Amino acid sequence: MTTPTTTFPLPRWHEGTTVIAPPEGRTGAWAGAPSAVRDGDTIYLAYRLRKPIGEGRGFVNVIARSGDGVHFTTVAELHRDAFGGESLERPALVRTPDGRWRVYVSVATPGTKHWRVDLLEADTPEGLATAPAVTVLPGDDTVGVKDPVVLFHDGGWHLWASCHPLETDEHADRMTTWYATSPDGLAWTWRGTALAGRSGEWDARGVRVAAVLADGDELTVAYDGRATAEENWEERTGVARGAFGRLTADEGDPIESPYAPHGLRYLSVVALDGGRHRIYYEGTRPDGAHELRTELV
Repeated sequence: MTTPTTTFPLPRWHEGTTVIAPPEGRTGAWAGAPSAVRDGDTIYLAYRLRKPIGEGRGFVNVIARSGDGVHFTTVAELHRDAFGGESLERPALVRTPDGRWRVYVSVATPGTKHWRVDLLEADTPEGLATAPAVTVLPGDDTVGVKDPVVLFHDGGWHLWASCHPLETDEHADRMTTWYATSPDGLAWTWRGTALAGRSGEWDARGVRVAAVLADGDELTVAYDGRATAEENWEERTGVARGAFGRLTADEGDPIESPYAPHGLRYLSVVALDGGRHRIYYEGTRPDGAHELRTELV
């Protein structure tokens, strides 16, 4: 596996540790899509559990806490049926400037390729389990919206979401990353496409921003990409740089799992003391299932 030259904290797989195992040891069973937040000496982690298509798909988002970043205790569960959804995908866990907790939940509309994003807010992570849901990114008949990355930066809210065209089922797996801003993290205004696939490259079929590091107005991001429709669900990880609304992908090969079909995606980054980072990501195991992993970088 080839590593692009970058200062972004990227996975090295064999230095990682399994955090959450999948529900089953077979293709289509996943633990992953993590979103991590540090709160003092505690790391909170939101993630998705999934079974194969026809057997439940994304059936729950879990919120858990850890003192060491490796061993987690569940504090809340958000079940698919509570949202009236066919599946749940990546949540985005956020601590607000006034100390409250939010989780943005990706919900699949039953019987369609459409996705929307709902928001839950509470005083504590535990309280998210019973918080009411409000739809904040509804999508429409032409586009499904999911897998948001949410950042409060320099007094404002910023969001990057994976957007899928719905004109035909054949192309509904295609994805680009759209950028939006908000004064409150509730009402969002789309600002345009921040990142799109590159013809003839490993990310030609679609891209999805996974993690964002901001240095003033300059961004470095990790993103998921795939070259073909057949690589759906087995995206690999690359790096892009630029401004909030316009990113440019680095040249070079992506980061991938050593196990076919080599999926490594949904990177989440937590800054630690001393300039180190703890990263979380979803990757393909030898049996074809996906597990949630962590590394210190």
